[in-house]
Amino acid sequence: MTPAPSAQAAPTVHVIGATGRTGLALCRRLRAEGIAFVPVVRSGERWAALGMRIEPRVADLRDEAALRSALAGATRIVSCAHARFVPEILAAAPPSARLVLLGSTRKFSRWPDEHGSAVLAGERAFLASGRAGVMLHPTMIYGAEGEANVQPLAALLRRLPLVPLPKGGHALVQPIHQDDVTRCICAALERDWSGPSTLVIAGPEAMRYADFVRAIAAAAGLRRRPIVSAPAWLLMALAWVAAIVPGLPRVEADAIRRLLEDKAFDIAEMRRLLRIEPISFAAGLQRTFDGGSPRSGRTPAS
Repeated sequence: MTPAPSAQAAPTVHVIGATGRTGLALCRRLRAEGIAFVPVVRSGERWAALGMRIEPRVADLRDEAALRSALAGATRIVSCAHARFVPEILAAAPPSARLVLLGSTRKFSRWPDEHGSAVLAGERAFLASGRAGVMLHPTMIYGAEGEANVQPLAALLRRLPLVPLPKGGHALVQPIHQDDVTRCICAALERDWSGPSTLVIAGPEAMRYADFVRAIAAAAGLRRRPIVSAPAWLLMALAWVAAIVPGLPRVEADAIRRLLEDKAFDIAEMRRLLRIEPISFAAGLQRTFDGGSPRSGRTPAS
């Protein structure tokens, strides 16, 4: 393997969770821009299989000694791992390192689950630490390799003659494309955070879930499916049946319940602090299904 590319202006970035969807997208972006980075991964074999040809540091996030060794000398750290590991990262990272951590807007859900509760716990630990950096809370992320939102939904729509949704799909969603998540992370790395901050990152505007579904069907080249209103309890019961019948698509009951709540967010702070203008959902779908090329999307400094 060859060492990471050197960078004149920016110090090396340590990327925790480099083999995950967001971590890998970030590493590819850093390599394309000539910014040196160190992938911190749990499996060196999995990283080698990606063909990045950059030597990783291997550490399980639950092994403080190994993680401390992997982060030795780090000045800028991005964690694309689940926010439940924030306390371990804080304990292992050099005190002067600038941190960019990933959370989730799941923390705002009216029906907290293990995922959302762990995000809240990680956020509390970060804010209490006094460490310089930011925790970014993305909404639903789509457009990455192997993502579990738009592309699986398109596959499901191919098998459904109609689409049953709670309240007819009137709840709001505000998905963000993976390219925009990556750009937000890069912008956060450039900012001089004086202490711990949190920031929601999302697409440019909220839309009804019914319109979200229709847009995906159209982008995937599917005929328009009628959307019908169905009670959430019935859909959760059907999801339970689908989970035990081989060959049927699986949908988590909690995911159905979350379709009852609006997930709409003000991104004025994202625009102001990171100078990122997210792409429209239509443009993001074109990239997802047709392989469009990303653009920088940075607003010129005032």
